[in-house]
Amino acid sequence: MCPSILGFLVASMLTQVPETGSYLCQPSYSRDWEIRGPLESYTPQPGDIFLATDQRLWFRWGHLIAGANGFHHSGLVFRRADGRLGLIEAGPFNKTTVEVMDPYQHMMNHVKAGDRVWIRRRKLPLTAEQSARLTEFASAQEGKPFALARWFGQLTPLRVRGPIKTWFVGQPIGERPKWFCSELVMESCAYAGIIDRETARPTATYPCDFFYPTSLNLYLNKHLRLEDQGWAPPARWLSGLPEGSPPRPPLASPQH
Repeated sequence: MCPSILGFLVASMLTQVPETGSYLCQPSYSRDWEIRGPLESYTPQPGDIFLATDQRLWFRWGHLIAGANGFHHSGLVFRRADGRLGLIEAGPFNKTTVEVMDPYQHMMNHVKAGDRVWIRRRKLPLTAEQSARLTEFASAQEGKPFALARWFGQLTPLRVRGPIKTWFVGQPIGERPKWFCSELVMESCAYAGIIDRETARPTATYPCDFFYPTSLNLYLNKHLRLEDQGWAPPARWLSGLPEGSPPRPPLASPQH
């Protein structure tokens, strides 16, 4: 058997689909509660971006004051060295470290907490080299502390994000001793070569910037166009089918 085929089969067996199911609504740039059908079966793949809300009032107010209203968590799917899929996020729930979790279980935990979850699926799958670099970088960040001081710094004029500042500072630097969630997603993508390192601004990017097609920050509005860089529009994730809503087969991913 060809080694590449064997590797694919092993990775597939290690991908655990939840008994309740995994579905995406039709894509929309709206963060309302509407379930837009028909639903599609969803299997995570490296490079998919995870977004979620949070029910904690102080967490919501903090994001609102910082200009990041509506979305409070972001993470990135990658393939672990052993072939399993992992979802990396800095500071999930009440954790103060970077965690790598099972994608399905983590999304389910958010739904059980009353949150909503969205996925920006890769419509252009990562190349083998991009996926390998993403695995290398993400694996090295697991267990690092959450950048609590810099996260609170987003509420002050000292932050990198600004109408003028972002044009000149906040570029990717690779390894950091601490991370906040959206910063880690952007830095991982830059290291893997999924986005342009020259125009990326990890420390100035918030989870809401991954959702909407435009940003109030003029620099990000010009340079952070995820649809132009291989991502589908955001689609709400559901763990089960609403009654009377049969799913349609997932769309075939383009092949390299």
